Amino acid sequence: MTKITKYSQRIFGMLSIIAGLGIWQVAELKLPTLVAGPIQVGYALIAGLQNGTLIPDVFISLERVLEGFILALLCAVILGFIIGWYQPIRWILNPWLQFLRMIPPIALIPLVVVYLGVGQPAKVFVIFFAAFLVMLVTIYQGVRQVDVTLVRAARVLGCNDWILFFRVILPASIPYIFTAMRLGIAAAWTTLVAAELIAASHGLGFMIEQASNYFEMPVVYLGITIIGALGIAMDRGILALEGKFTLWQEKIL
Repeated sequence: MTKITKYSQRIFGMLSIIAGLGIWQVAELKLPTLVAGPIQVGYALIAGLQNGTLIPDVFISLERVLEGFILALLCAVILGFIIGWYQPIRWILNPWLQFLRMIPPIALIPLVVVYLGVGQPAKVFVIFFAAFLVMLVTIYQGVRQVDVTLVRAARVLGCNDWILFFRVILPASIPYIFTAMRLGIAAAWTTLVAAELIAASHGLGFMIEQASNYFEMPVVYLGITIIGALGIAMDRGILALEGKFTLWQEKIL
């Protein structure tokens, strides 16, 4: 990407943000009882920092998301390569995977409470479930998309299964792994509020729920904004890592 293109991208991005904030503020003027604009959200942010409740909630939610996401990523990478590479295993597991994909994580909350209680493991599991299935499907589809010509050429050159995996399958699947990570982190954050419905006493989801009960709309919007901002920051981080690991891949401007 040229410097001019990067500069134009930043300019358009800033203009989009400014326009969005302006529309948001106008919406508050039109619907003052239902919408809290950027200024009120800013005051809520300052109040949360001053009373010392906001930072702990942010870190607790961040810890839950990271635990669920990292565990889901490890399981999805391992199982994704196994399913993608070994066809009989894929035939056996695919119907169950498709079935589980159709179940919203929030529907599992009653069972999670029965089996895991209402502590941290229960909340992490709900996030894990949401992120794992999204990443698993993406990764094993990536393994299946590896160019057959490359595999055959490696076989002809005498590569065994281990060399074939590390020299051909894994490098060709890296872009799919990073795509899976981006989808997984989005699923983790979007499931956070549902996970923190399980008898939580801290966290951004708990903060949003409590504020909605008392109709504190600035705090509700603040929690939503923080979740979105943290999600974007982590997504940009994954994109930056992808750029480092896929320098060989041609990209459309």
